[in-house]
Amino acid sequence: MRIARFSIDGNVAFGAVEDGPDGLVLDIIKGIPYADFELSGTKVPLSKVRLLPPVLPNKVVAIGRNYAEHAAELGNEVPDVPVAFFKPTTSVIGSGDAIEYPSFSNELHHEAELAVVIGRMCREVPRERVKDVIFGYTCANDVTARDAQRREKQWARAKGFDTSCPLGPWVETDLDPADVTIQCTVNGEQRQLGRTSEMVRSVEDLIVHITEAMTLLPGDVVLTGTPAGVGPLNVGDEVAVTIEGIGTLTNKVIKRG
Repeated sequence: MRIARFSIDGNVAFGAVEDGPDGLVLDIIKGIPYADFELSGTKVPLSKVRLLPPVLPNKVVAIGRNYAEHAAELGNEVPDVPVAFFKPTTSVIGSGDAIEYPSFSNELHHEAELAVVIGRMCREVPRERVKDVIFGYTCANDVTARDAQRREKQWARAKGFDTSCPLGPWVETDLDPADVTIQCTVNGEQRQLGRTSEMVRSVEDLIVHITEAMTLLPGDVVLTGTPAGVGPLNVGDEVAVTIEGIGTLTNKVIKRG
């Protein structure tokens, strides 16, 4: 099932994305999708709503250098243990929202990623129970101020600035993430093309590793790393992240201010 979060007439709701006679429609959900819910039967055309970030995470935990070719293209080695960092909630935007080029950077890069959405509070999750705590998956773009990342020891500003975490367009709850295609285009030109099977550490590995240290809450997001091919974004560019079995996340880059 595809679950979207959207606004219409000033109201915010969740809905199940379905095929309708004239295109995609949203069947509005009663309640919140992390618990048992019912479909209301009230349907609105997707074209009539504004898609919002599919979740409002308490935290976004991101993993760096989880694809060997990506690590190599930036002159890095694959780390012995996963490199984790945070992106703040203020960095999260939805499909169709604008990425604002930060004033402190002259080298903005796209990073297409599979995002894991957590469905229940969890800590110290054993590998055999990882699937039980996952709500679903969505597309992400770990937008990075690469020059700031190089000159600052911490990645907080380089990867945590406002609008640096596009998520969407919705959450797919029925996906096997082991081997799906991830691609990124800029103005229609393909930049990144990889498969999740190329990840150094799997989704299960990452959830086990992260929850050894911290509690994850419903709606929290884990970014799983990006394949090779990262590259520059400029004001006016349209960047699209497409993941097989989920859909396409699209954002335009604008000048901040």
